[in-house]
Amino acid sequence: MHKNKFAWNPEAFKKKNETEPGGKLRPYSEITGVCSRCRDQIQWKRKYGKYKPLVEPSKCQRCSKRNVRQAYHNLCTGCAKEHNVCAKCSCKVERIVGRDITEVEAEKKTLEDAIKNSRERDRRALLRAMNKGQTGGSALTSVNEEGKKVGELFSAESIEEFAKQSRAPKDEDHDSDDDEDDEDNDDDKICN
Repeated sequence: MHKNKFAWNPEAFKKKNETEPGGKLRPYSEITGVCSRCRDQIQWKRKYGKYKPLVEPSKCQRCSKRNVRQAYHNLCTGCAKEHNVCAKCSCKVERIVGRDITEVEAEKKTLEDAIKNSRERDRRALLRAMNKGQTGGSALTSVNEEGKKVGELFSAESIEEFAKQSRAPKDEDHDSDDDEDDEDNDDDKICN
């Protein structure tokens, strides 16, 4: 079988305008709200030059509002989260790929709370690392016998745990997760 010596590049002999969507100044948005199979399909389209970004928002197939802001999605993020389905193929999935804007904002808020509640030394070290764009050098990434990295900025596994540790112990008993399963089985497919 014939094998290519180098991968095919759709923009190999074209001059790409950097201000167009997909250029260096306006990169494509992150693929969110879809299952892994649909994410791979959209990534393939981007890789081989078949991807066409949305010019204006399209209609959601459930709520009929113009809320769909990503290309190749059929449902808005609200309907997809509410029914726990993929926004592209409308299949029921346990794990949706990517993070929503609200999740990113919530993570930023918890990071700011952790910074606010930490010691001055840790705060400055964390801000320096964030400004650099990295969390540590090669000397800080050695692993000890427990499997944890030595010399990390956070002694905890996540930002939330670090924030809990830095606060008073009386705040720990206020954490309660109420998981209510609202299952609406109105024409949902289950993907394999």
